[in-house]
Amino acid sequence: MLPVLWSFRRCPYAMRARLGLASAGQQVSLREIVLRDKPEAFLKASESATVPCLDFGAEQIDESLDIMLWALLQSDPEDLLAMPALGHALITECDGPFKAALDRSKYATRYQDSDPLAERAKASAFIAKLEAQLGASPWLFGTAPKLADVAILPFVRQFAHIDQTWFASEPWPAVQSWLAAFKASDRFMRIMQKYPPWQPSDSGHPFPES
Repeated sequence: MLPVLWSFRRCPYAMRARLGLASAGQQVSLREIVLRDKPEAFLKASESATVPCLDFGAEQIDESLDIMLWALLQSDPEDLLAMPALGHALITECDGPFKAALDRSKYATRYQDSDPLAERAKASAFIAKLEAQLGASPWLFGTAPKLADVAILPFVRQFAHIDQTWFASEPWPAVQSWLAAFKASDRFMRIMQKYPPWQPSDSGHPFPES
């Protein structure tokens, strides 16, 4: 029996879990859910009731980064884990201050005590840091992607999509190229394949597909 990955296609946390599993070639049974109508089986599996959740039956991994690390510790053919400590620091900043500012910019009506433009400026400071780190390189740490790239890019994509015209006008050519290459990649296309919502009669879809 394959472990079950509970997922939602557009969620950046679920995206990066799927990216890690795909890089490792670690097959799971993917179950796409609708967040406004979460299945009872998913709620029993996920303590946090959030995607992604990797369900082994007896135990679960309920955090996206932990799913990536679990998969890559089984197999890391692309050497994603071979990165300096700065990579882990960037992931921590992405998951903390950057994501908080992103949410307050994107979902302004949920945070009525926040100024969305001020929050966008906070998020932009992180993008500027990524711009400096990229320099003339295609990836954060040189010529090949590392864990930091695939863990952060889904959230940069989410931020860019708040206002794509504005994002394209900002002085971030390296980040813009980095994001464009990611979105055009075969890996991204494969992990963004659409699946119908899971039904209790379904076992799920093999992922990644061979």
